[in-house]
Amino acid sequence: MDTAAVVDMGREALWMTVLISAPLLGISLVVGLVIGILQAATSINEATLSFIPKLAALALTLAVFGGWQLSTLIEYTRSIFQRIPTLFT
Repeated sequence: MDTAAVVDMGREALWMTVLISAPLLGISLVVGLVIGILQAATSINEATLSFIPKLAALALTLAVFGGWQLSTLIEYTRSIFQRIPTLFT
């Protein structure tokens, strides 16, 4: 196994991590930002106020994107396992 293959596998693993986590992180960022703006506008300084909307938004996001995330992860894992015989030649 040469250095280029290792770098390529590492790059691919990082890309899968970004791709799978992007919907959850994006929704969490947007909901947190909206709640933060509402708290600043209304002068409500309660730290736990953003927890329930974020949790609900993440549950909804998982319900919508969970199947896609799981199928993407399974496809990536299958490609890694199929690549094993060619790694040590």
